[in-house]
Order: sequence, then C-alpha cells, then structure tokens
Amino acid sequence: MSRTTQETKALHPQSVVKRIFKTENSVLLFILIGIIAALAGMTRGVSVTRDNVSSIMLRSSTIGIASIGQLFVVLTSGIDISVGGIAAVSMCLGGMLITGPEAGVPGALNQVTIPVGAGVLVLLIFGMGIGAANGLLVSRLLMPPLIVTLAMWIITRGGATAITHGALVNNIPESLLAIGQGKIIGIPIPFIIFILVAGVAYFILNHTSFGKSVYATGGNPVTSWLSGIRTSRIKLSVYIISGLLAALSGALIMARSNVAAAIAVGSLELDTVAAVCIGGVSLFGGRGSLFGVVLGVLILSIISNGMNVMALGPASQETVRGIIIFTAVAIDQIRKREP
Repeated sequence: MSRTTQETKALHPQSVVKRIFKTENSVLLFILIGIIAALAGMTRGVSVTRDNVSSIMLRSSTIGIASIGQLFVVLTSGIDISVGGIAAVSMCLGGMLITGPEAGVPGALNQVTIPVGAGVLVLLIFGMGIGAANGLLVSRLLMPPLIVTLAMWIITRGGATAITHGALVNNIPESLLAIGQGKIIGIPIPFIIFILVAGVAYFILNHTSFGKSVYATGGNPVTSWLSGIRTSRIKLSVYIISGLLAALSGALIMARSNVAAAIAVGSLELDTVAAVCIGGVSLFGGRGSLFGVVLGVLILSIISNGMNVMALGPASQETVRGIIIFTAVAIDQIRKREP
C-alpha cells in the first residue's frame, strides 16, 4: 500500500513539476525558451530568422569561450576582471605580428610579418602568461582576486592601446578571416570552436582529478589543503586557463570583425561575469556547472541581440545587463542562506 502511495505521489503532476524545477539548469532552460518565444513575438519573428540566429551564435562564441575560463576561476572562489583586457592586448599583439607593415601602424612590431598560425600561437601564450601573473599574485602573495585582476585589466587595456598607438589594425589575413566568418553546414566556425572548448572543459571538470580539485578548492580550501590538494597550484592553473581562453576569444573577435583594437572586445569582462552568475555558479566557489554557464551565455546573448533588433540604445542595454547581474547575485545569496 505504501509503495502504491509513493508511486501515485511520484506520478502526481505537482510532484513532476517540482522535480523539474528543482534543477537549476532545468529552470534556466525554461527561461531560455520563454525569452526566445517572447522576443520572437515582440520582434515579429525577426529574432528567429536564420541570419539573426547566426549573429547570436557568433556573439555567444566569443563570450562563451571567455566565460568558460571565468567559470574555472569562480569555482575556486576567485574572479577574473581582466579577461577583457587580456583579450584586447593579446589580439592587438597578434594582429600587429601577422599583418606587419600592412597594419599601417607605426612601431617596432610592424617591421616583420609572421605566419598566421605562429601569430595566433604567440597571442595564446601571451594570454596564458598574463593569466599566470594573475594566478601567482593571488595564490602566492594572497592578494585579493578582485584587486589583482582589476589592476591587470587597467594595465592590459593600456597595453593594447600602446601596441597599436590607438589605431585600428586592419588587413587581417584571409586565412584567419575564414575562421572567424566562415560556416560549416550553416553553423559559424567560432560557435563550433565554442562547443569544442565547452566539451573539453566539461570533461576536465567532471572526469578528472584536477576538476574535482577545482571544486574542492572553492568549496573548502582549508580542508582541501589538509587532504593533500595543492590549492595554490590549482588557483594558479585556473587563472592560466582563463588567460588562455580570453586570448582565444580575442583571436576570434579579430577574425570575425577584421580589426584588432582595444575597443573591439567591448565589455567582455562584464559579460563573462554576467554569464557565470546567470548560469547559477556560486560566487563563493565550489558550486556550479558548465551547462549552466552555456545556458547563461545563450540567455545573455539572446537578450542583447533582441535589444539590438528592437533598436534599444546602449544606455538601456547596459541598464538591463546590470539588472541581470544584480538579480543573479541576489539569487545566489538567497541560495547560500538556505539550509
């Protein structure tokens, strides 16, 4: 009798709904579907046209790749405000190296032209180096992540402007533009790269000892250290990962827009924080999922695209983005207080 009663409760519609909405990612998925439907109605179908969906994919790819790096950092209870600066300075360095004299920008970097592959490799290593500097300051000197990465954001943005002398680096090689602007079976190549990066990150976080150590370091650093996890090395590693993915995002922005400049990255650092917060990742570390961040990236990109389609001004868009971040952090605080 009791078993029958339990089965009846399990099949009860209200019980099914509770089970569905108990999972954060399920809630985000329903929110995403609702936003798509609402914007489709408000824009009379313009937001779901093939060209517009392709535009959303392109925006999601660059934000998404950098957001995955941000996820690694936040899971250790840190934060990386410098991702936009790393993307900008790495892009400008790589852009100057692969365009050479054709960049039309004075300076020592335009005296030689290197192959596209080598230039991309240089900018990725450069991004990793900046991430390593962040990680060393946070893990070894125990400086606050917010202050360290904010200072690094200022330095790197200034460095990006200094490298290009404030000019726009154009004439990006066609081989790189083919990656940023090309498609495979109708899907933008940058979005495919985003999915591949997400797949690798998912495997690392869920199926390796390093991934488990990342969660443990953010959840309880003292216990993790006592159990043998080298928490300082884990923190250093996640900032290197964040620097690498920020630089990769910068390379794709350059390849997509055919320009290398500090202004080309926009507010990438804020977008990554917003995506992570929307995705349900705890800013206190130790809790969150990659799938949630992917959903957060899509939600943020679709909302931003919808506001562009409806011709809302930059001020309105920034206000909406701020409200989204505020709401996501408030929800995280409420969840933290729940028993």
